[in-house]
Amino acid sequence: MQSGSQRQDGAEAANASRTLSTIQVSVDALDPDDARARSVSTATRTDMKVKDIPQTIDSIEVSKFKAYGINDLSVMLQGVPGVESYYDTRGEGIMIRGFEASYGDFYRDGIRESGQVRRSTANVERIEVLKGPAAVLYGRGAGGGVVNLISKQASFDAVSSVGLRAGSWQNRGANFDVNRVLSPNWAVRLSADREQAHAFRSGIRNRNTMVSPSLLYDNQRGLKWVAQYTHDDVWRVPDRGPGYDNLPAGVSVRNGFAHPGDYIQDTLRMFRSDVSWQFSQDWSVRWIASHRQADQDFDHYFAGTYCNAARQTSAGQSCTWPGRVRQNYAWQQTRNVTQTHILDVSGKLATFGVQHELLMGVEATEEERSPRLSSGSSNSFIDPYDPPGPAGWVIRPPQGAPTQHNRHDATSRAAYLQDVMTLTPQWTLLTGVRFDSYRFHSTNRITGAQRHHSGQTWSPRVGLVWRPLDAHSVYGSYSKSFAPYGGRGMLSVSTAPSAVFDAEPEYSRQYEAGIKSDWLDGRVSTQFAVYDLRRYNVRYQPDATNDPYTFAVRGSDGSRGMEFSASGRVSADWYLRSGVGLQRSTVREDRMTPANTGRHLANTGSFNGSLFVRYVPAPAWYLEAGATFVGPQWANLANTSRMPGYARVDASIGWRPMPWTVTLAMTNLLDKRYWRSNSMPGAPRGVLLSASYLF
Repeated sequence: MQSGSQRQDGAEAANASRTLSTIQVSVDALDPDDARARSVSTATRTDMKVKDIPQTIDSIEVSKFKAYGINDLSVMLQGVPGVESYYDTRGEGIMIRGFEASYGDFYRDGIRESGQVRRSTANVERIEVLKGPAAVLYGRGAGGGVVNLISKQASFDAVSSVGLRAGSWQNRGANFDVNRVLSPNWAVRLSADREQAHAFRSGIRNRNTMVSPSLLYDNQRGLKWVAQYTHDDVWRVPDRGPGYDNLPAGVSVRNGFAHPGDYIQDTLRMFRSDVSWQFSQDWSVRWIASHRQADQDFDHYFAGTYCNAARQTSAGQSCTWPGRVRQNYAWQQTRNVTQTHILDVSGKLATFGVQHELLMGVEATEEERSPRLSSGSSNSFIDPYDPPGPAGWVIRPPQGAPTQHNRHDATSRAAYLQDVMTLTPQWTLLTGVRFDSYRFHSTNRITGAQRHHSGQTWSPRVGLVWRPLDAHSVYGSYSKSFAPYGGRGMLSVSTAPSAVFDAEPEYSRQYEAGIKSDWLDGRVSTQFAVYDLRRYNVRYQPDATNDPYTFAVRGSDGSRGMEFSASGRVSADWYLRSGVGLQRSTVREDRMTPANTGRHLANTGSFNGSLFVRYVPAPAWYLEAGATFVGPQWANLANTSRMPGYARVDASIGWRPMPWTVTLAMTNLLDKRYWRSNSMPGAPRGVLLSASYLF
């Protein structure tokens, strides 16, 4: 039996332990100044230090952007080296190292997010961007890289918060994020967010609602289970006006071109179950199951062609509506459903003095995309100086029988093996291989026509890391990705009788070398990489009119560049987060249009990056200022239209007398006029005031 003094000593020790634990949690959760991630999981599907991964990976803390009122995923990624964005009101316009990543290269908690939808960031804690081919773990992709959204979920150490925010253009919102530890085995979390705002453009507005409950069970003997449901609803009046090169001089960038009744609504419903069991000291098994449905419904007038006083368009074609923009019109209802099961086993073993960290797994995925679309003739002729104006009020066509109604299905089965081998304390070799078997099937629900395509491929990866010193690692790597027919861009297989299958997938191969380092006793981390990324087997029809059954290899595209990033605490009161990317993305060979050889790929430029400095003179105060810069970008493959580059300066001041946090942030501090893409001007100066209480 224990004596009274022993019990008292034990109680005091337990109280001290709880107090220390609380302090540690608070410090971790409330120190927003160092933007570095402790570890990342996207590159290897296991938690690893960035320095140990032989490939470039950038981690973005979403709260840094939320403080400025930036919720758009493509805007958040603008300053990531090698990542470029263009405006797409229906989805994400993202290029990674020169290649499109908008349709098949987005993931949430390691699970593919298919479809052309706008992805909410309301319940996203951080974003990891893995540069270069990643098929060895994720299967098909465009090859430029993958974007993985890491959700907020129940844990035993998360801090709860409630917050309010208000800012320019009637922006107002509230968030509620409560994490509770119910027992040593159970924790629950409920995250919710509601926002509505107008845009700086007339008639444009949005309304977003997110609710995400999650549950964590840990039996403290190796068994863990996370269950999470996320419901996102993103409604907006679309901002999809004519491009800057299709408007006359003097048209205000604040003019919106939407009509009464225009809308786009994206609804995401996702359930995820993640069960892991560590059945021995070195080995564990994990099963991830996910069901995701993303629906997009839209009905709106968009884009259009301006006809000048000489009755000519900007392309020199004749037109009959002088002084007006003739808009396009479409409505569409699309359902994207993805069901995923991933089962893997990981563990450690030693053979002949070599330490192995193994990951072996299988993956089964079912995807469906079902669009109903009508794009009839437009009856809208807008005065660009006064939209919509008297000429813009039209009778909206009723939604009726679709002109296109399809169902596209994809089935994928894969097996993969990854081995991280510690050859010596200084040398580590990462190897991996994946085998994919896939099938795509499409049905035209109007004509009843059906087509399908199937295939299989291998995807290898190898990387070598040398650590001459504990603070530095030097690496080189090779990786490969594939994009089969039906897996490029939007999920679809043409059902037209004359359609010819592209039997061989496109392949992307990358060679990369770099140095990752820690400086100033580990307070600052840097990444430097050079790469050569190429896409092969790009195909075309040499004589589509007379011989629609013959395909040939058009050639290849490529991207070469270098990237550098630095982040951390440079001195007692100063913090840094920065990065810059230089690249040249071009057509390497084009047998279809030889004149394109050597030209820049569309929506790509030569450099981009960001530089933010944070000053923390006292624990309760901080000031931050920085710039996001984007170089000129070619808007088309012919390289006849070039978007000018820009630099946007943002600044904020924060007051943090715990448990309160108040932030006043200003975007586009210098009120610079610029276009973030051909169809969207940059927002003018904006202000956001936010306050939160943590408990």
